[in-house]
Parts: sequence; structure tokens; C-alpha cells
Amino acid sequence: MKSLKVEIKTESTERFLDRLLARAMAMDRGEMPDPGITISFADPMLSAERVRLLNRVKEEPLHLAGLAAELKRDVRAVSRDVSLLEKAGLLRTSYKSNPGHGRLKIVEPVAQEYKLVACL
Repeated sequence: MKSLKVEIKTESTERFLDRLLARAMAMDRGEMPDPGITISFADPMLSAERVRLLNRVKEEPLHLAGLAAELKRDVRAVSRDVSLLEKAGLLRTSYKSNPGHGRLKIVEPVAQEYKLVACL
């Protein structure tokens, strides 16, 4: 997996638009931004359990039931968190055949480094 930085922020709409405008103006001048993904939220969505989940899958992709067992959490709660983090662009899932038992949902990170920034 290539190294990609993901920055997760909480910021106001005004700060988001200011940052976007500054980036667009820099690109107009021919300056290319560093590659990466920035995700902004008006409200933080990362609980301590979701951070644990991200840290665990950064070590090695894991199937949903195994992830829940390692985190000592209910599979349904982990599944909800995985869905939310996937919709936010922080995780991705795929399916792997599990002969005789159907399919396993594999959870993996989209990046090896996540940066959480809170702007208050």
C-alpha cells in the first residue's frame, strides 16, 4: 500500500471554505498541493472505540467478527462503526470467500497514517 496521509478535522464551514479558497488560489499560481485526503466535520465523529478500531486495522486487515473479538465488542456495534468510518472514507471493506461458511467481510484502512486535528 502506498503511503497516503489522511487528515481528519473538525472545523466550521467558514474555515473549510477559507482553506478551500486558499488551496484553489495556490493551484492557480501553479503550486501543487501535497497529495493526501482531508476530511472535515462540523462535529467530531471519532469516539475512543472508533479510534481503537482504526488503530487495529492499521496493523493488519481483519474480518469483521475477528475485529469485534479482538476489540472485545459486540459484532453489531463494530459493524455500525465500520459502516460509518467507511462512509467517511477512512476504511474500506471487501469480501473474501470462506469455504463452507459463506463470505467474510474484510476491513482495512485507506491509509497507514491518520492525523486528527481539532480546531476550536
